[in-house]
Amino acid sequence: MSLSVDLEKDLGSFRLRAAFEAKDETLALLGASGCGKSLTLRCIAGIEKPDRGRIVVDGITLFDSEKGVNLTPQQRRTGLMFQNDALFPNMTVLQNIRAGARRERDALRREQGVAEVMESFGLTELAGRYPAQLSGGQQQRVALARILVSGPRILLLDEPFSALDSHLRFRLEQEVRQVLHRFGRTVVLVSHDRDEVFRMSDSIVIMDDGQIQTAGSRDDVFRDPRTRSGAVLTGCKNISRVCRLDGARVRALDWGITLELREKLTDEKYLGIRMHDVRPGDGENAFWARVTEEIENPFSFTVMLRPEEAEEKSTPIGWEMEKDTWRRLRADRVKISLPPESILRLRE
Repeated sequence: MSLSVDLEKDLGSFRLRAAFEAKDETLALLGASGCGKSLTLRCIAGIEKPDRGRIVVDGITLFDSEKGVNLTPQQRRTGLMFQNDALFPNMTVLQNIRAGARRERDALRREQGVAEVMESFGLTELAGRYPAQLSGGQQQRVALARILVSGPRILLLDEPFSALDSHLRFRLEQEVRQVLHRFGRTVVLVSHDRDEVFRMSDSIVIMDDGQIQTAGSRDDVFRDPRTRSGAVLTGCKNISRVCRLDGARVRALDWGITLELREKLTDEKYLGIRMHDVRPGDGENAFWARVTEEIENPFSFTVMLRPEEAEEKSTPIGWEMEKDTWRRLRADRVKISLPPESILRLRE
């Protein structure tokens, strides 16, 4: 299976421009609320019509503005699941899932498909219950089972776990990952949760204000998000404006320190370093800093540090480490280093 998307939609104050491809994998659209992720999903599903562009799934053209092709949602066979995908309240679990299998004309095959998906999702014992008698997680499983039993060409998940508490979300993620592996086709997941995206996806497309900022494999995008918004969305909390000095030397303006990079800056306007990449003691780009705040997390400490050479109004650098590490190092003044290989070079 494969998905090719190249579309534009102008809503006046907001313009969506999305172009990406996916194969038999889970591709995540990662971005803040209102950036165009869900709109992109609705365009693929046929709920929204792009102004221009082309959408192709496994060689079948779903939409082509130049050729006048615009298949209906039913013809597209895209399984779209919203964060609150409502079940039919007057139907049992079994009846809800049967409703998803109505495209299958052969009664025996239809019932076999329903039985298999119910067994796969652990819903057999809940067959006679109504949605109001189910937990939030059980309702999500039924909704996903109803979509998969319809035999979709691709699966579109619009923040399916956002309404669940963290423990239930983690458990449901595990179940869904297994289902997606068995599905074996293209899945597009929309989320603003970087941890969820990292656990669920193979590839990532970062979106901001209707535009694609970064795209690539999951590991590549987290290692090098390339833009300031991409760094923020992937969890980088230390970001500074930068100006070039000489060679590969730069000045981190917000941190008030001079750093040495591996290569010269090109068009990058910012630098970033993840809190867990800060290193204690001597090393490249080492400096003394004073502790401005100590924050205790459930399983770690975050220490905010202001370089001694920096002005009082400079932005502190966050350093996160295991509790035992900070208890061993704790002091009002510490020496740290920022390894050049861990420094993110970021465009606007």
